Amino acid sequence: MTNTSAKPCCSPKSLSDSLTSASSYHRQALDVRPADSATQRELMLELVPVAGGFFDMGTRRSRFPQDFDAPRRKVKLSPFGIGATTVTNIQFARFVEATGYKTVAEQEGWSFVFHLLLRDPDSYKESPPGLPWWRRVDGAYWKSPEGAGSDVSTRLDHPVVHISWFDALAYCTWAGLRFPTEAEWEKAARGGLARQKFPWGNQMMPAGKHMMNTWQGDFPQTNSQEDGYLGTAPAKSFEPNGYGLYNMTGNVWEWVQDFFHHAPPSSETLFDPTGPKTGEGRVQRGGSFLCHVSYCDRYHVHSRTQNDPDSSTSHGGFRVAASPS
Repeated sequence: MTNTSAKPCCSPKSLSDSLTSASSYHRQALDVRPADSATQRELMLELVPVAGGFFDMGTRRSRFPQDFDAPRRKVKLSPFGIGATTVTNIQFARFVEATGYKTVAEQEGWSFVFHLLLRDPDSYKESPPGLPWWRRVDGAYWKSPEGAGSDVSTRLDHPVVHISWFDALAYCTWAGLRFPTEAEWEKAARGGLARQKFPWGNQMMPAGKHMMNTWQGDFPQTNSQEDGYLGTAPAKSFEPNGYGLYNMTGNVWEWVQDFFHHAPPSSETLFDPTGPKTGEGRVQRGGSFLCHVSYCDRYHVHSRTQNDPDSSTSHGGFRVAASPS
């Protein structure tokens, strides 16, 4: 497994055993045959346009200094388009059918599954160090998210999961799209609001209403499912933000383009930032259905974590973006 300096909040590390394997997955993603121009245009037209301009990125003070989501800084972005939802199972199935692409989890033969999603979690003995609520499950991948005997036939409108950064890159290569940069993702998540914690404002549950899919109860053993979900929710669950984007917080962590890095000085205005040129971990944004105040309080629009680009889990997906043509 590769080694990164920052500890991920609640995600196990990479599936592959070497940097050579990761390099191979990168090449495979870039070698995917692009879709025909009509399909790429169709996918482009599905994106939601976001106007360029200045916004305040990050937070004044971070609860998790190792996440480097502070200090707050001024950023100016060019216009861009972004997916209204994360890529869903049915959308990813279309890509796989067209290309025959096999994800990292399929090639490795297993992936990490959150224990309460398994019928008999005690039968899966292997967990990553310090994260006993995750289980290594042979045969788990996007189409069989809990391993053998599971499928996504009743979850076609849910976010596709067990997706590594390389798998998301392969989809983008086919679709003629790209990852959002981290700055683009956060501007989109804020939905036009300034210096707020959530896409809808500062209150997590305005008037007692659940606005996203996170954990309720005693993490990691008991989820009361007061928001209606134990695992993923449909990609268009809950109300969209001011830009018409769904589930920008909660549900699944979303890969973005940037390598993980510390925040720049707050006095520095950034223009279309893309992060450092090199690194190990790639950034994930938005939190997931596992986020809870007792452990992983990372369901805010400024929250971030990172993981190896060949890692996949049952709470990791992605959203696509594009620059104006």
